[in-house]
Amino acid sequence: MPKNVLFIMCDQLRWDYLSCTGHPHLHTPHIDRLAERGVLFDRTYVQSPICGPSRMSFYTGRYASSHGSTWNNIPLKVGEMTLGDHLRPLGVRTALCGKTHMTADVEGMRRLGLAPDSTIGALVSECGFEPYEREDGLHPDGPRYARNEAYDAFMKDRGWPDENPWQTVANSAEDDDGNILSGWFMDNADKPARAADEETETPYITSRAMDFIREAGDTPWCLHLSYIKPHWPYIVPAPYHDMYGPETHLDPVRSEAERADPHPVYGAFMEERVSRAFCDDGTRTRVLTAYMGLIKQIDDQIGRLMGFLDDQGITDDTMIVFTSDHGDYLGDHWMGEKELFHDASARIPLIVVDPRPEADATRGVKSSALVEAIDVVPTILNYFGGEDVPHIIEGKSLQPILHGQVDSLREFAISEYDYSMRNVRKRLGVSVQDAKLTMLFDGRWKYTFAEGFRPMLFDLETHPDEFVDLGGDPACADELTRLEKLFFGWSRRTSQRTTRSDAWIAARDPSLGEAKAGILIGYRNEAELHEVLPETKPQSKDTGKVS
Repeated sequence: MPKNVLFIMCDQLRWDYLSCTGHPHLHTPHIDRLAERGVLFDRTYVQSPICGPSRMSFYTGRYASSHGSTWNNIPLKVGEMTLGDHLRPLGVRTALCGKTHMTADVEGMRRLGLAPDSTIGALVSECGFEPYEREDGLHPDGPRYARNEAYDAFMKDRGWPDENPWQTVANSAEDDDGNILSGWFMDNADKPARAADEETETPYITSRAMDFIREAGDTPWCLHLSYIKPHWPYIVPAPYHDMYGPETHLDPVRSEAERADPHPVYGAFMEERVSRAFCDDGTRTRVLTAYMGLIKQIDDQIGRLMGFLDDQGITDDTMIVFTSDHGDYLGDHWMGEKELFHDASARIPLIVVDPRPEADATRGVKSSALVEAIDVVPTILNYFGGEDVPHIIEGKSLQPILHGQVDSLREFAISEYDYSMRNVRKRLGVSVQDAKLTMLFDGRWKYTFAEGFRPMLFDLETHPDEFVDLGGDPACADELTRLEKLFFGWSRRTSQRTTRSDAWIAARDPSLGEAKAGILIGYRNEAELHEVLPETKPQSKDTGKVS
């Protein structure tokens, strides 16, 4: 039986900022080695280009409109099946080291009498993962965020008495006069963090993952190792802070034509503060220096972790999934952050290393199949021998591609975004209900349905840089109609009937089942019943009873 899965996720790692995906200056040999050992899925798209809903789709195998956690801090409702819920009945310990961005459905738990500190309550609160150590980052001094006390204690043991070392040490720099320079300010991004390399989040949580693996022993496990970088605050410790100067930075992918007459929603996002910040070349340069350093630090820790698996003798028993929850515009398309559907934001790296002999023929393959983030859950479930449950999990297992049986699984990929929580909605005068976007990509045409506005349309074959929006071009009317039909078909899927499968329903004979239960609807007399169910005919002329 396959034993282990190491499910590694970075936060805000673009698909093209690895050497194995084409970056000419940022060398990531350890991640590249994973691609050599497995399959690099080169056209993978998230189900929503922002942390919370993207991760909830990763953990449930379901689209954002199915699980309902459509933006950060909107709870994943009690009752949604997660990866852990599927694996625990198979005897697999399913745990977390790092970030989930999960917001618990406290009201739903209270209604059902689930205490947060109970065994079940803790699992429901943590996306179905055993929280070996949750570390979400985002620990400013305000009351909104809970701090990681274990990390605080670790830093105190290292000689940092700061009340909030995540904020003032790991994510701040210091000038020559001893002034603290917050990593939240992008002007400080090219300065070294106060913390030493081994004191920052990426090495720390890698060490905690190793602790879990040692403790798990021979028990089959699935560990979600979820790094909080290269997500902002953009700051990194020495020696990574100055490894990548401007000569290694790629030019921003943007055109003045994009700003001339943009789609209203796109134009509103270009006006956001973070987008304007990334239009400043000096700011972008400082951020890229840190962003690339953070990725290099992650790659070094992946090398450390792979060496640990070798030392433990479990490399050949461990499937490895390496991915990201979304990308980062970094100034491309006059944007900062993520949230829309250009490849810089919605496309992610995905590498799957299947150690089984059946996958030998595909090692080192770069697959061009269209893949969605929700495909990870069924892939892991298949690896542990679990049965397909398509009425619950909407993703498709990648096992047939990993084992060389097929080249592709789907005709198009879907991503959704709810912008009702953003200032963009108010700027556009859009209602909460209508502030939603859905992207459909068929491998060439990227179509975005925008409620209340014309659609967006990009032809990536003719314009791979996604500069030319054809959504208002009459010459593309037929293409728009075709894509709208695909979108309409997808939107009519059955996604909420998760308690009974299609197969269960198909196996039933409704008329016979009701009659056998004594529910006799539509029969005119007993003779008709006996024609349908001969076994109900009287067995004795004396009593007239039916069996």
